Amino acid sequence: MQKRTLRTPFFVVNPKAYLYGDQALALAKVADELSAKHDIDILFTVQHVDAARIKNETDHLFITVQHLDGLQVGRGMGYILPEAVAKAGVTATFLNHAEHPMTVNELTKAVKRADELGILTIVCADSIEEAQAVATLHPDVMVCEPTELIGTGQSSDISYMKATNDAVRAINPDIQLLQAAGISTVEDVEKALLSGADGTGGTSGIVAADDPAQTLTNMIQKVAELKKELK
Repeated sequence: MQKRTLRTPFFVVNPKAYLYGDQALALAKVADELSAKHDIDILFTVQHVDAARIKNETDHLFITVQHLDGLQVGRGMGYILPEAVAKAGVTATFLNHAEHPMTVNELTKAVKRADELGILTIVCADSIEEAQAVATLHPDVMVCEPTELIGTGQSSDISYMKATNDAVRAINPDIQLLQAAGISTVEDVEKALLSGADGTGGTSGIVAADDPAQTLTNMIQKVAELKKELK
């Protein structure tokens, strides 16, 4: 199954477990409108049980699950079946996030199964060394974020961003790079994209803001501005 093409610069809205149900859908609709208005590809991560509903009530988003497992149809009690999320309209999946780490064997199987079903893989690494190792699995997108910065509102410094971008591209230049640790301001968005990353995004910097919809709007407007400058 062919994967959907992800255009750069892209943006990830990652509510994690902060939002679900009606609240997640409301923010997803804001993101969907912004995607259409600015012609920016936006990946919106969902709780698995919300995937089909949010897919059915939006038009432009890359519906993204926060994890799936590398199992086949059959036995596998308690795991996330790739076929099930694909059937729900999921376009992409995160894997190996610091809050849901995977063994090398688990990660390898999950990437393979996602590839078979046309699901984009966004694999996380928290150091240059891990980024280089994960790059050999040829995910579609890599997230290079130091674990200690996640959720702090403090983004990586630009030298780290550039170093991880270069390390991954030296192994596989086709992998897209996402720099997203601690992104909480428009300035953070700008720094991430000017580092040479293909995309950026946020979690608590958006969902914990006084006005999440306006914060997201400001960030996407900055991505749209930079899209014109980076052409």
